[in-house]
This record gives sequence, structure tokens and C-alpha cells, in this order.
Amino acid sequence: MIRDLHTKLVAGEVTAVGLAERYLQAIEKREPEIRAFLTVLGEEALHSAKLVDEQLKRGETIDLLAGIPGAIKDNICMTGVRTTAGSKILDNYIAPYDATVVKKLKAKGVVIVGKTNMDEFAMGSSTESSAYQKTRNPIDTERVPGGSSGGSAAAVAAGEAVWSLGSDTGGSIRQPAAFCGVVGLKPTYGRVSRSGLIAMASSLDQIGPFGMSVEDVAIVFSRIAGADPLDATTAESGNGKLFEEYLTGDIRGLRIGVPKEYFSEQLDSRVRKATLAALERFKSLGATVTEISLPHSTSALPVYYILMPSEVSSNLARFDGIKYGLSINDQKDSAEETSALLETYLDTRRHGFGREVKRRIMLGTYTLSAGYYDAYYKKAQKVRALIRQDFETAFQAVDVIFSPTTPEAAFRFGEKTDDPLRMYLSDIYTVTANLAGVPAISFPIGHIEEVGKQLPVGGQLMGKWFDEETLLRAADAFERRSADAS
Repeated sequence: MIRDLHTKLVAGEVTAVGLAERYLQAIEKREPEIRAFLTVLGEEALHSAKLVDEQLKRGETIDLLAGIPGAIKDNICMTGVRTTAGSKILDNYIAPYDATVVKKLKAKGVVIVGKTNMDEFAMGSSTESSAYQKTRNPIDTERVPGGSSGGSAAAVAAGEAVWSLGSDTGGSIRQPAAFCGVVGLKPTYGRVSRSGLIAMASSLDQIGPFGMSVEDVAIVFSRIAGADPLDATTAESGNGKLFEEYLTGDIRGLRIGVPKEYFSEQLDSRVRKATLAALERFKSLGATVTEISLPHSTSALPVYYILMPSEVSSNLARFDGIKYGLSINDQKDSAEETSALLETYLDTRRHGFGREVKRRIMLGTYTLSAGYYDAYYKKAQKVRALIRQDFETAFQAVDVIFSPTTPEAAFRFGEKTDDPLRMYLSDIYTVTANLAGVPAISFPIGHIEEVGKQLPVGGQLMGKWFDEETLLRAADAFERRSADAS
């Protein structure tokens, strides 16, 4: 889609302003139902689009992404724009600077139409924990879009944006991509700067793109990847070639590993069937399929839910009602009612954080406390190292690893909110990539019938560190074959 729109822009068939107006109208029409956006940036979008049109009038060459409307998850900072991370504790926070990814995209002339809804501080798998609204799945509005980047996935699936950015800590790009029938990429840890991303768990978080096609995701990824002096965890990599240039459609000889641990009884039989059919399609493209073992992946979910809350507990300590965001003292009627410093801190957090955030802070504080650090946190870090070793061993025999993205299709609202453990199981196939730091992509592989609805099923490819090129090439080849078959 991005390439086609770019061709029309350059040929003068459409204008950037006209394109922006079209997507802003789509937002106005669909938002009462979908509710993907927390902030719509109509005036800013039209201004950016006008600048692109002026470039074209002067005969200047524009980037492939210039003038193409996109959306940004609301935990990624934009100068002068309210950035809430889906939480009331940041309800009045206006970001004073651009995240590095936003800065890079603005330099290419993108048009950002708004900030998208999300689970509060990216904690959730359904976008139901947002302090503001519940985003609906455009495929079936009675179902969740996934999370925590549900707003970003829904915006693309609903045609309210061409592309979007999300963040992925344990599957928060890939799971909503699977639920909404779009493509979502979690890059290698360190491939994309996290500067300007409101942290959830710093050793796991990574920003990545959504799109309707693998090529769209590759185009956006090319513009945000790279080392950043503002993020010491980033690394320079690649040979200067754009990621979309690797999409040849040829995967003959590609070695695909299928982890036997991912096909347990927790996997919906219909998702299993779609996954096996996808493997046959890969074989028809010339790839070889081999069963492999990731023996410590069965421990990935408990390891994740020890390490992630521990980092949450540390990262969210900064929201204290003193430096920025909500302060409970702002709600007082007079100076006489001003509470003591500790009371301000406790009251602000009590009223500003939602239930899921409080739950994870409590879990993390417990696992980091004296007497439990060695028993939980330290042990979890050791198992995390073993999970990484499993991937190192597997990649000596295969090029990529394929699995379902989720154990089931999109579920209904309220189905899991009263049972956090059931909700956490939504991440069972995705958390390993974050723990190991490897790149992973989710893309549509089929549908299942559910009460008259065709619900999307996502397939996940995980690759070697800093080898997004192979993931994108394989997913693109599958996508092309699927398009030919339809």
C-alpha cells in the first residue's frame, strides 16, 4: 500500500493533503465504534502533508514514506502532544521532546494522524486495562484487538492509518497483529532506539511497526532502525541496504524449525490446523521444515512474569506526584489540605494507577525484596540465559523458527479480565523472543470460523539476532503465495 500511494503522490494522482484528509475522515467515521485513538492530530497532520506537497511542487525527490498517514502508540513521546501511556497518572503530561523514532520519521516527511490507545503502561493483552476506553477489534467489534498495542493494530486494520508504531515487551505488537489480521514486527533488542519510549521493562521493551503488508512493515522499519547515542543499548548493524530490498519472494532452501513445545494442549485445534497448513505452504515455496526443541520455553512465561514486574516496579517508581503527571495535591481545595510528602506519593499512586499496574508493581516489589531476590529474580535471570542458549543451539540447525503467534483467536470483552492468569497465557508463544532478544514477526496465515465471523490467525517467525532481513523475506514470500492462491 505504501509503495502504491507513493507512486500516486509522485505522479500527481493524489496530494499529501488529500491523503491526510481521507484518513482523518476515516477516523471521524470509524472512531465512535473502534476507539483506536486517544488523540487525533488533524491540524498537525495537514500541516505535515502540506510541506510534502510543497516539496513535490518544487520537483524535489521525496522519501517512500513521505506524506503517508501513520499513527503512534501513546507511550511514545511527541513534542507538544499529550502522551498518557494509557494512564490517568499521565493524563496532563505534554511531552517536551520527540522520541528518536518520531524524530527519524518526521525527517522523512511522514504524516502522523494521532496517538493510539493502549493497555495502561503497556500492561495487558487486550487493551482493556486502558484508563480511557476499550478499543474494539475491527474484524468483530465484540472482541478485543489484543494488547498492549491494540489501538495501533486496530487503527491499521480499520483503515484509519496506513502504518503505525507499537511497542513489544512480551508480545504486545505480535499478539494484536494476529488478532486484527495485520502484520507486526518486533525487532531485535537494540535494533531500534527506545529513547522517548515510556519504559515498562527496559530489558524487554522494543518499538516496532504495524502494516497491512510485510512490505509496508519493512519500509517503516527501514526508517526507524539504527544506533542512537541517546540509547546505549542500540547497535549499528546492517550494510546500508533498505529492508524492503530483501523482499525477493525466493525462500528456496530456507530451513524452518518448528518447536515441539509450542504444540501443547493449550493450542486451539483450529489454530493448530492453520499453522500446519502454513507449514505446507512454506514447503511449497522450497523451504525445509524440521522439528526442533526449545526445552526451556516451557519456563518462559513464569520467567517473564518475574522479570517484567521487577523492572516495572523500578521503572514506575518515578511516578510520584512530584516531578510530572498527576499530583494528588492538585486536587486539593486549599493549602490547608495539602498532605505530607509521603501521603502525596502514596495517594497519587493509589488514585493514578489502575488495577493491573498496581498488581504488577506489587509482584515486582515482592520478587526484589530481601529474602526473595535470590529465590525468584536471580533464578529467573539464570533461566533466561538458558532460554537464550536454546535459541543459539536451534539456530545452528535452522534459519528461522515458526509457530502460532497466539494459542487462540481474538477473545470477547470481559472473557479474561477476572482471571489474570488466563490473560497472561495469551503471551505464551511470544515472550520467548523478548527474553532472548531475537526478532519476531507476526503475519496472517488463515482464518477460523466463529459465530459467522472469519477471525484471523497469526503465524510467528523468529530469527537470528539482527537478521530481520530473513524474517521479512520469508513472511513476504508466504504473503505473496497466499495472495496468488486467493
